[in-house]
Amino acid sequence: MRRAHGLSALVAWVVGLIVWFQFGLASPATAHAIGGKDAAFVAATTGPDPLPFAYLGAKHMVTGYDHLLFLLGVIFFLFRFRQIALYVTMFSLGHSITLLAGVLLNIRMDSALVDAVIGFSVIYKAFDNLGGMKTLFGFQPDNRPVVLGFGLVHGFGLATKLQSLHLNPNGLVTNLISFNVGVEIGQIIALSLILLAMTAWRRTRLFARTAVAANVLIMVAGSVFMTRQLAAYFLGGL
Repeated sequence: MRRAHGLSALVAWVVGLIVWFQFGLASPATAHAIGGKDAAFVAATTGPDPLPFAYLGAKHMVTGYDHLLFLLGVIFFLFRFRQIALYVTMFSLGHSITLLAGVLLNIRMDSALVDAVIGFSVIYKAFDNLGGMKTLFGFQPDNRPVVLGFGLVHGFGLATKLQSLHLNPNGLVTNLISFNVGVEIGQIIALSLILLAMTAWRRTRLFARTAVAANVLIMVAGSVFMTRQLAAYFLGGL
């Protein structure tokens, strides 16, 4: 029983920390952006440099709390490995397409608006996990195209971060593909840790009691993130 309480407390603490981070620390203009030494390195790169760009991609995904919250919502009630692999593949396909196309074809979108939709994707998935979509519309939407669609949006979010760095065209394709490979590696690492925690949590009696509260907290985190991004777009930030 102590172990069960400890796991549920850990999950609540992690999600609660994300909510607090959004309210107290995260600037909507710099949310999981590539900055500091990483930005300086990218700006100074004048040719193909795949390994550092792969590292940056992995780092970006592991620290991208908005992406991870969405993925947490996606796998929250998936128990079979085949299901998890399918949905994660749909998400990966979506964000890979728009990450590559957004930068290579120079498709410009406002980063705050894109991030606001990413925040909405977090809200949507948690709301869906709570049975909200079925309650509103009387049927359960097919989440496969939904996850693919939101994956496309998340990819644009990644693309806007790279576009803001004014990448050097020399070696761009190699560096961009390397970054995308790094994103996938980071996603695998992060999802592996999440799945380990989720598997242990699901084996406790408290999972059924705390699953609703966890999804409500995920919705709150997504709402705060979306609100801050909309404020950044319409009001210039909070």
